[in-house]
Amino acid sequence: MSIKMLALDLDGTLLRDNKTISQRTIRALKECQKKGLKIICATARGNLDGIVPEHLFDGRVLKGGAVAYLGDELVYNKIMNIDDLRPFLLAADHRGLLTAIQHSDGVHYANFNVTKKWNSITNYKIVDFSAITFDVDKIYVVTETPESVEFVKKHAPTEIHLFVSRDELTFLFHKDAIKSKATKAIAEHWGIKMSEIVAFGDDMVDVELLQNCGIGVAMGNALDEVKEVADYICHTNENDGVAEWIEKHIL
Repeated sequence: MSIKMLALDLDGTLLRDNKTISQRTIRALKECQKKGLKIICATARGNLDGIVPEHLFDGRVLKGGAVAYLGDELVYNKIMNIDDLRPFLLAADHRGLLTAIQHSDGVHYANFNVTKKWNSITNYKIVDFSAITFDVDKIYVVTETPESVEFVKKHAPTEIHLFVSRDELTFLFHKDAIKSKATKAIAEHWGIKMSEIVAFGDDMVDVELLQNCGIGVAMGNALDEVKEVADYICHTNENDGVAEWIEKHIL
């Protein structure tokens, strides 16, 4: 199979647990670029927050597939109408669930002090969800109990892409805001087919990406559900799993 592109999740995949990327991994990615391969990140993060050198990526899929960029050019954008979301946001707030929304300005509009849970996130505003007027890229809810997860699922608007992550968060996106569709939008700009892409991931949001790309690689630390759909299982994120697979199969 001809490999022309890599699509890489960040947390739990490309990044080590301390949110750094190893020099071995950086070298492997640069060698792929020298061979002409395109490299993109495909993450639920709203931005890279300076944790990864942006020059490593030829494109970026952010917010779980809600948006995709080639440089500064927005090539994919799937947002949710605030009027459709407001009943859910108010219900979650009334239930006491820590909830936040994001849109294109990168600010976390929340009903709690986001910094107290993630000290790296300082661009937040505490708001009354009934007063929000802009449309939304992404919602996340802190769901630390099975009951809170079920509450979110029960009250979520219809035609929403919802997934529960391994770190006690439940995300809600536009139904077409998924990593594989955003990845395809970028790949088409380079004339690359999905069958020519290798995708790496570890969490539930990565399952459909691994299934829809030519080769799906699950990290050694991935959830069992991710490993079940993968074509390969590499080493863990703590042990340079991405670099190891690239060195063995591409370089």
